Amino acid sequence: MALTTYAEVRPWARSIKNRVVAREMPPWHIDKNIGIQEFKDDISLTDEQIATIATWVDTGAPLGDPADIPQMPQFPNWSAWQIGEPDLVVRYPDYLVPAEGPDVFGSLYAQFDLEEDRYIKAIQTRPVDGRSRQVVHHALSYAVGQDYDDLTNDGTQDQGVFLVEYASGKGAEIYPEDTGKLLPANQKARVSYHLHSIGEEVQAGIELGIVFHPKDVVPAHIRWSKQLARHNTDLDIPAGAVVRQDGYERLNKAAKLTAFQPHMHILGRYQCLELIYPTTPIRSEVVSCANFDYNWHLVYNYADDVAPIVPAGTILHTISWHDNTEANRANPDPTNWTGNGGRTIDEMGFAWIGWYDLTEEEYAQELAARKARREAATNDDDQ
Repeated sequence: MALTTYAEVRPWARSIKNRVVAREMPPWHIDKNIGIQEFKDDISLTDEQIATIATWVDTGAPLGDPADIPQMPQFPNWSAWQIGEPDLVVRYPDYLVPAEGPDVFGSLYAQFDLEEDRYIKAIQTRPVDGRSRQVVHHALSYAVGQDYDDLTNDGTQDQGVFLVEYASGKGAEIYPEDTGKLLPANQKARVSYHLHSIGEEVQAGIELGIVFHPKDVVPAHIRWSKQLARHNTDLDIPAGAVVRQDGYERLNKAAKLTAFQPHMHILGRYQCLELIYPTTPIRSEVVSCANFDYNWHLVYNYADDVAPIVPAGTILHTISWHDNTEANRANPDPTNWTGNGGRTIDEMGFAWIGWYDLTEEEYAQELAARKARREAATNDDDQ
């Protein structure tokens, strides 16, 4: 619905308050009481803003003085690329998703037409329209040297160079300064898709946009993005139950973590990322927790000055909760057992982690610089 005038907003006032107070809208689901709270492009409301909206609704959602109505702001074009105008756009072939049927998985191919190696600065996958957005569960883009069929993949085939993941509601990935990802020359673009039916036939389209570093720029670090700390046992979520699942991943090099993105399916409700350090005695800290909404696979990009800096041997620990009860309004059938699997009605739990590796010297320098900034801030506060 549109919410640009009082007449449009007033019928939805109570619903607006409920969503805002629950921090479901705007979509920013980081737990405000745990871990790091400084992020790039944080769109969440302050406690004061939430209180203002709640008070307005509780007092009858009055119009106020029409003379005080401000000019209508210029809203961004939501169909525009979030990375700015791409240097390269790849449009994969369309796929006709039937009105009914099982989830479909496979690969689509297109050409990069890139004759030299280039480093990626920002990248975004997006469904081409609202109808496509409804049927695209995920889309994983790769640069590959040859075609192959996902359905016969036995784990021995080269997946190619992984570029970026898209899932429902996800936006762009914009890499930190002086980092990038290499897109090799003379490769094909491959998207590994997962599509599901919605009761209507849909011609689904997916496209990939890329912004490059200048041709003569080689970033200091390669920015990685992978699904890590996946639960290490089969999921068993009985009907009417809330289940916790844990996953672990060891980092073999020192690193700076730049982004945290929880990934679950419809029953997913909450996920935390804990860092377990290779110290004696063992020390750990929970750096982020987030509520989860399947419709919004959000990437939380840490502010540069607070992004976790971890030594080699650090263990990433994801703690995920799945809610198979009636209290979960998104649950299609709380009377049915749910297990691990790739379909939309199945479940999984892990985190997409963005990071770049550090040498031991860089790790020591980063720690020293951060300690110096904290001490300077403490001295300023004391004065």
